[in-house]
Amino acid sequence: MKLKKLKIGRAELSGNLLLAPMADVTNLAFRLLCRRYGADLTYTEMINADALLNESRKSFIKGLSSPDERPFGVQLVGSCPEKLTKAAFFIEEKYRPEIIDINMGCPAKCITGAGCGSALLNSPELVYTIVSELTDSLKTPVSAKIRLLGREEKTLEIARLIEKAGASALTVHGRTAGQMYSGSSNLPAIKAVKNEISIPVIANGDVKDEESAERTLELTGCDGLMIGRAAMGNPFIFKRIRYYLETGEKLEADKQSRQLEDFDTYISLLEEHDLLSSINLRMHAHWFTKGLRGSRHIREKINSLEDGKAVTELIRSFCQEIY
Repeated sequence: MKLKKLKIGRAELSGNLLLAPMADVTNLAFRLLCRRYGADLTYTEMINADALLNESRKSFIKGLSSPDERPFGVQLVGSCPEKLTKAAFFIEEKYRPEIIDINMGCPAKCITGAGCGSALLNSPELVYTIVSELTDSLKTPVSAKIRLLGREEKTLEIARLIEKAGASALTVHGRTAGQMYSGSSNLPAIKAVKNEISIPVIANGDVKDEESAERTLELTGCDGLMIGRAAMGNPFIFKRIRYYLETGEKLEADKQSRQLEDFDTYISLLEEHDLLSSINLRMHAHWFTKGLRGSRHIREKINSLEDGKAVTELIRSFCQEIY
């Protein structure tokens, strides 16, 4: 299967593999590492529009980028059209992303309880208003990310409204909000959305290796793939999938040394961009060491440490032992 080039608004990508926006995961350092391994577009963690307008430092940090990451997208979450538009204006001026995405799919109760994320899907008119106000006001192309609704026609209605409102692309996670991350991604339902609208549709959910990537593209006919949880601690997945889609062959690599080397590089990028103090390094260390020999021992040590510097020193010494 030949790797397709994806165009979202004015942004022309070299392929169609996207890194999903993930809270506490897709900071600048992690996004840069995924780009090095072949992600064609990366998204920031979702930024709360209200928090950004209230000048939250944490929200400012989430939007930071670098020339090496271009093109990149910023994801916003909120429920008030006016506040989302105001926050998007700030993002457009401050960060100049190629795409601004609206989160309409997050199922977490802390998000839906405020009427945001997947809760928006229960209000089609509000969905239309949000997207149309953004597309009318911004120079930056706007996209949206949704989940499936219980009835297919309801999902298709939302997709049609998002397209009609002027969005440049739509990402569909193949589960309902009620499923959270249980069960399997509903590929036929994603295909139904792809067949319903003419803007690019990106499939999300259960893309975890070469075979699942190929199967998702074949069964949905989508224009691109968005990879989320499978990339946590494993940015190399983009290189594996990209190589497979381009050649039909699999890359062979030593998982043990590669994953630890990636984590070492990740720490260096965190240091370079002064991000060590703003993330939970223990959590990231667990992801990067998952499934490796001796990982249980290293995680037990990490959990006993007090600060990021100590965790960094421990990981680097562990890497040197393996190398």
